[in-house]
Amino acid sequence: MLADHQTPERFDVEPVNSPKQRQPLYAARKKIFPRAVNGYFRRFKWLVMLVTLGIYYITPWLRWDRGPYAPDQAVLVDLEHRRFYFFFIEIWPQEFYYVAGMLVMAGIGLFLVTSTVGRAWCGYACPQTVWVDLFLAVERFIDGDRNAQMKLEAAPWTPAKIAKRVSKHAIWLAIGVLTGGAWIFYFADAPTLLVDVVTLKAPLVAYLTIAILTATTYTFGGLMREQVCTYMCPWPRIQGAMLDEHSLTVTYNDWRGEPRNRHQKRAIAEGKPVGDCVDCNACVAVCPMGIDIRDGQQLECITCALCIDACDDVMTRLGKERGLISYATLSDYNQNMALATGSAGTIEPSRIRDSAGKLIDRIKHTNWRSVIRPRTVLYFIGWGAIGLAMLTVLALRTPLQVNVLHDRNPLYVTLKDGTVRNGYDVKILNMTPEPRIVAVTIEGLPGGSMSLADSRGNTSQAISIELEPDKVLPLRLYVHADPAELSGAKSTFQIAVTSIDGLKAVADVNFDAPEKTK
Repeated sequence: MLADHQTPERFDVEPVNSPKQRQPLYAARKKIFPRAVNGYFRRFKWLVMLVTLGIYYITPWLRWDRGPYAPDQAVLVDLEHRRFYFFFIEIWPQEFYYVAGMLVMAGIGLFLVTSTVGRAWCGYACPQTVWVDLFLAVERFIDGDRNAQMKLEAAPWTPAKIAKRVSKHAIWLAIGVLTGGAWIFYFADAPTLLVDVVTLKAPLVAYLTIAILTATTYTFGGLMREQVCTYMCPWPRIQGAMLDEHSLTVTYNDWRGEPRNRHQKRAIAEGKPVGDCVDCNACVAVCPMGIDIRDGQQLECITCALCIDACDDVMTRLGKERGLISYATLSDYNQNMALATGSAGTIEPSRIRDSAGKLIDRIKHTNWRSVIRPRTVLYFIGWGAIGLAMLTVLALRTPLQVNVLHDRNPLYVTLKDGTVRNGYDVKILNMTPEPRIVAVTIEGLPGGSMSLADSRGNTSQAISIELEPDKVLPLRLYVHADPAELSGAKSTFQIAVTSIDGLKAVADVNFDAPEKTK
């Protein structure tokens, strides 16, 4: 037996207050000051930012004439009337499968893009990336570029620093307000809602939505930035399953850059092997995620390719071939490594210099096999099939529909004259923004007639009804029949709705009657 103060060596437990147990589970943010860079990918990012922000802010103000009975806003989520308008398309609540199909297409499209060109969505079109780019542009405009920002951050608080901080955060908040304001315009007539918001007549939910989106845009785009991508977004952890050896990713070609040396002329004079990388850290300075691409593929990398622009600029100024950092597949990387490696398996700078043109050409000219391969073809077929199916259903759908629900209790009523009556709840959908006159008839029921609930028992073979534009008309319909003319206790017939312009909607229903006695 062990004494109370004795502990076996195999139970070596750290004290509760030991440094190991006090380590935080969340790393505090280290502020990143990405340097501005110019180049092909940076210009492409500016273009994507302008296009995406333009679409987001301008779309609610676009008009689309649907006639006098429907809203003229091109894109509108009309929650009050439960409609979704997208230019010439109108989606009703029962057609929500269109929205589900679009979401599935978006997911498959994201898989397709990722398996082909890596995290291009994250690097160029993700809302977080777009707004962070916008916030960074504001920050550089007020505080200056990387070195000026670092100097200002370390400087004491002076009136000039306070003025810059207030100006920057005020503009960030204004961008957040515009973001939230643009969002609410998708759910109501934009010009009318704008006047209501300014005059403080808008619903409370509109102001709450603006406040929430202002806070999230300001926090995510201005304060958290890369932490949203690293800690909050699940896609960095999922996208690895979408990649293979033929997926294009931003790659540091160490077969060409290593061994890196800042003093290459001295090293060459001393007979030391050197690569093309001069260890200038330009790729690190421009990275909005604060990583070093030379360390290989990392979860934080969003494939924005700004490091390619920075490195190409350095290579051009040094008179070296561009492409030290480039888009490359793992397969191409391995082939290029083999070309640059001698028989001993070590990198030979002479082989790199002799075959530099050939290697660069292989990187610059993307092999179509990296794009067209079984995985991407399968994704594209699935994506296209869903889109084609949705377009087909949309093109073939009729703007006139009828839904019928038979009474459950009682199934039928026997009237004094011996006829049998069944009751139905009928809903006629006029899915066009114009009035429509229709005729309701019954087909396939021998000797059948019908009447409306408010017709005082007057039956007829057809009922003429005027439908309001873009509305659902509920009807209480009674169908009468002589049981002697029926083939059995349960018959099937159709309730048809036909418009004067030739549109027709049909619903198959049952007619119940008492069993015939022998």
